[in-house]
Amino acid sequence: MARLFGTDGVRGLANQTLTADLALRLGAAAASVLGSGPAPSGAATGSSRPVAVVGRDPRASGEMLESALAAGLSSQGVDVLLVGELPTPAVAHLTAQHGAALGAVISASHNAMPDNGIKFFTAGGHKLGDHQEDRIEESLGDGAVTGPTGAGIGRITHATREEGLGGYVAHLLGATPGRLDGLTVVVDCANGAASEAGPRAYREAGATVIEIHSDPDGYNINDACGSTHLDGVRAAVVEHGADLGLAHDGDADRCLAVDASGAVVDGDQIMAILALAMRDAGELAGDTLVATVMSNLGLKLAMQAEGIEITETRVGDRYVLERLREGGFSLGGEQSGHLVLPAHATTGDGVLTGLRIMARMAATRRSLTELAEVMTVLPQVLVNVPVADKTTVADAVSVTDAVTREESLLGSRGRVLLRPSGTEQLVRVMVEAPDADLAREVADRLAAVVAAV
Repeated sequence: MARLFGTDGVRGLANQTLTADLALRLGAAAASVLGSGPAPSGAATGSSRPVAVVGRDPRASGEMLESALAAGLSSQGVDVLLVGELPTPAVAHLTAQHGAALGAVISASHNAMPDNGIKFFTAGGHKLGDHQEDRIEESLGDGAVTGPTGAGIGRITHATREEGLGGYVAHLLGATPGRLDGLTVVVDCANGAASEAGPRAYREAGATVIEIHSDPDGYNINDACGSTHLDGVRAAVVEHGADLGLAHDGDADRCLAVDASGAVVDGDQIMAILALAMRDAGELAGDTLVATVMSNLGLKLAMQAEGIEITETRVGDRYVLERLREGGFSLGGEQSGHLVLPAHATTGDGVLTGLRIMARMAATRRSLTELAEVMTVLPQVLVNVPVADKTTVADAVSVTDAVTREESLLGSRGRVLLRPSGTEQLVRVMVEAPDADLAREVADRLAAVVAAV
């Protein structure tokens, strides 16, 4: 049987694979596994029962799933505090702030509107480990959900908007090193969970804010907007003569940027900018940045030149988070714009990332274009190759020999990475080189060898 949890919670087509029944049972199972944790009980509701903080993005299906999830949690004697439409990092923060035993976000992040997802946090607002997800799956029943009766049933309450949104924005402002007065920013909110939080935080920090795609109606989330569709924010920055643009995804745990000319500044470049800012402020623990194997070689070369070490992880924010916690490091992230600053957030926080970018601009009085020049992005080509068995391809002699030849050709000027897809029978062939034509030639040669296995 396929594992229910994926790389970031449980996702699926809402009301088909991710049903209200499954949300109910997930809530009950999560309550049994996480509801008796070490967090103080009743901190958010005044009762003696454990508490779960639940938030969501604006998808229409989130209303249905929120009701079912809350019912499952309360059926097992957990009080539920509904905080409404808020970014994923806001729910993680509020889980910790309220001393809750667990938290949950109903969101499918950057996926299209028909999809939805449920991801859980442990006490303190931390993402679950594999063993905790496995225990929840093992606890899922397939019959009627029953539990305590009478006064043992949990209560469901709604936080006021200011308790949820206001508390999160206050936290963000406390994590921003300096005012942003004089900067004009275009913010693409993806018609998602940051539609209020993002513009409000940027304005209260001092920036002049121009909002686009900040009017969610339940159906338009991520619809040709946000961090996966940057044309809108690029055009708006140029039209308004703004200093920069920021684009979030549906649950606002990501942030990508564009400079005043409309050129994209990706997650690798943002990591380089923030790593230098944190090093200069004495905040970069061990002078080390955590990145995944998919980060551009240009990032590694730029950090080496600045005396900053990079430690690499597998692809996925959970692996970045694990390395940050294991090593006590203070900055990590992915090329997608998913950055984590553990001193201020337990998960990726796109709005915090945006605030930190602008704080660096304000402190140095340099444009985003100038700041991004610390790193030269090497051309990168990615080819997805369908295969019969993705687990054996990388070890085939013909493939290892071909990789060795191409790596010898590229030398220190580029690199090769072969990685099996996490969800499909594909092997991803990634090549970086000094110019795009060479990268494409090497990638095509390797893809042909992989396909022949």
